[in-house]
Amino acid sequence: MKKIFLLAFLPLIISCQQEAGNEEFNAVQYVDPQIGSVHGRWFFYTPASLPFGMAKLAPHTNAYGSEGSWLPGGYDDRHGSIEGFGHFHEFQIGGVVVMPFTGDILTTPGSLEDPDEGYRSRFEKADEHSEPGYYSVLLKDYQVKAELTATERVGFHRYTFPQSAISGIIFDIGHKQGESSDVTEAFAQVVNEKEVEGYVETYPEYAKFCDPGNRVKMYFVARLNKEPEQVGIFYDSLLKSDSTSTRGVGNGLYLLFPTSEAEVVEMQVGLSYTCLENARLNLETESEEHSFDQVHKEATHQWNQMLGRIRVEGSSREDMTKFYTGLYHALLGRGLASDVNGQYVRNDGGSGQIPLDQSGHPEYKHYNTDGIWGGFWNLGQLWALVYPDFLVQYVQSNIDFYGETGWLHDGVAAGVFTNGVQTNFQGLLLASAYNCGIRGFDLDKGYEAALKNETEANGRNLGNGKYDMHWFNKLGYVPFADTVLSNGWVFNFGGSHTLEYSFSSYAVAQMARGLGQEEDYIKLMEQAGYWKALFDPETRFIRPRYPDGTFVEDFDPLEGWRGFQEGNAYQYTWYVPHDIAGLMEAVGQDLFNERLEQMFTDAQKSIFGGGKEIHSFSGVDMLYNHGNQPCLHNPWLFNYSGKPWLTQKWTRTICDEFYGTEPLHGYGYGQDEDQGQLGAWYVMAALGLFDVQGHAGADPSFQFGSPVFEKVSLKLSGDPDNILVIKTESQAPGNYYIQDLDLNGQPISECWIPREELMKGGTLTFTMGSEPNTEWGIGVPPPSMGFMK
Repeated sequence: MKKIFLLAFLPLIISCQQEAGNEEFNAVQYVDPQIGSVHGRWFFYTPASLPFGMAKLAPHTNAYGSEGSWLPGGYDDRHGSIEGFGHFHEFQIGGVVVMPFTGDILTTPGSLEDPDEGYRSRFEKADEHSEPGYYSVLLKDYQVKAELTATERVGFHRYTFPQSAISGIIFDIGHKQGESSDVTEAFAQVVNEKEVEGYVETYPEYAKFCDPGNRVKMYFVARLNKEPEQVGIFYDSLLKSDSTSTRGVGNGLYLLFPTSEAEVVEMQVGLSYTCLENARLNLETESEEHSFDQVHKEATHQWNQMLGRIRVEGSSREDMTKFYTGLYHALLGRGLASDVNGQYVRNDGGSGQIPLDQSGHPEYKHYNTDGIWGGFWNLGQLWALVYPDFLVQYVQSNIDFYGETGWLHDGVAAGVFTNGVQTNFQGLLLASAYNCGIRGFDLDKGYEAALKNETEANGRNLGNGKYDMHWFNKLGYVPFADTVLSNGWVFNFGGSHTLEYSFSSYAVAQMARGLGQEEDYIKLMEQAGYWKALFDPETRFIRPRYPDGTFVEDFDPLEGWRGFQEGNAYQYTWYVPHDIAGLMEAVGQDLFNERLEQMFTDAQKSIFGGGKEIHSFSGVDMLYNHGNQPCLHNPWLFNYSGKPWLTQKWTRTICDEFYGTEPLHGYGYGQDEDQGQLGAWYVMAALGLFDVQGHAGADPSFQFGSPVFEKVSLKLSGDPDNILVIKTESQAPGNYYIQDLDLNGQPISECWIPREELMKGGTLTFTMGSEPNTEWGIGVPPPSMGFMK
């Protein structure tokens, strides 16, 4: 394993060395974290953080006492007051909030409607600045300037206070924050005169039904450059002065000291999910002899390195901002879960140990993650293209978790199962990495895990996902039936689960064949065809069935949630990415195209989502909903149906109209970024590349769209010596359509290309025009499974 992992990281090391002398390309200037921050997810407004970091610092406007589910929250650009600055922001994880103040000691934050009720402070948008790796704001009510930045595991604070006889910092640890849900125990104490150490234990909402009884623990050690004159604790609004330790719920701790005019108080906060000792080790390792400005500069450098693996040129400032903000989100949605010494928290609550290399450094890292669900399309192919060094670690993290529990997770919070969608696409993502030729993970154990994920019904539950696999195995489809959770939530997703399980079976089948596992391949390919059991020849839609085989009555293909997760039958009928040829044959090519064209003509009227309604599910009842994962491959289907010019038209139009550069109109209107996959979709579409199969095929391909930029240089696999340049001639607004295409001077006549051809590097040249070339790209369609014979 050591040699394999060292080889896997070699491109990253080379890339960093090369890029260190190439700072003139400032990608950070094009990223605006405010985009999409109205009604955005908890873990996506965290400006003071590094790519895939643990320390994700952010201001909160509406995190305190939240429901603790997946609902948008934490920070909303519409709000005018801040209730504190949080350190932990992951799926189902949140806590350790601090707030500087002057004057009276208030221990509850108050409300947006009346900030004076608590320690919340008003602020002006003109006094706020956010960028990758840094955030600052003037807290108007206290006249305190707050600045935040971070290393991987340490949050850095710099507060510039006014003259005040009473200034201080509140540590709120005992209340729900964002997605954390119930706090079951919180502890903090002052040690070594200038340090606060402690932990927060929570019971996430998804853990309650995915991993009952298990808890998330967040440890912290905060070190100040100023000794407090007084320390106190509180329980909600009750204060107890001259006490230096607190344990319980609803509690916190405060530090008091006088400040002179423009006095700077700095604080570094080491974080860990394993123990206080490792939080301190992380603090000492990553903060020693590092000033705030140095850490900010290094954060900017690291973001430029990662974002700069794709360098775009020759477009409007608006398009550059959309592109790099989307890429930023694709590098933000997963978070580091292991410590500097390679320890991480296991599902059983103990500490796991990542193998160390000859220098004593961990060979890879562990990550927290929301479910991959539709992220395999956008995040998976983007990571495989330019960030395989991260992808291989992400995959290995999941394989390690399988080694502990016997199952892949599809959502994990500090070792706790927190599966948000109950499908578990980690087998597909693992297989897609293998299909792309990516190695460096434990292949034997990985295949074992992926195969079990697609075939085994015994022992399935809401934590490891595919809880209804027994139906899939018994009937060849998942029937229309309710599943009621302990908290009252009701699932009825037999239609979407049948399609999803068929697709992921196909992906792992290709891995099986590649490994010479022919019997597994045959079984999995049979499952890949199970989608046909729900195809209704009368309506020519995917239609849920009851366990007795009869189709559901009173069928309306636009009715949301009836057998389909976050969608409807019209949207999900297209969800056979591995077998578009088979779907087209079943529907009929003419009707297939008629529906596709109607879908996008209609969708444009609602901005390709839910119009201007601010709601995560505002497009569920539409023909098409770009604001959610199940639809994201649809505009690329014209490449299969003989009209590739319409893929070019609609992918570019979606880039222009669904995506914006405003806090509200960033990703639709209030349709949140979710996992970073909407940003990643923009990145791929702007490159003019996408794989409908999500690299599930044995020989992955890319289908072509309509590139946005005059020139793009990609460091393939993060390797500065392997560059793919995408050049676009006659690039202009309205020139959506491919006239000619060549790779290294050799003409390309089809609307797709094998991935391995692009991964050799060179120059891909698009020639664009304002009118469709209806003769180009209509010969051989992209690869598809086709009907089983």
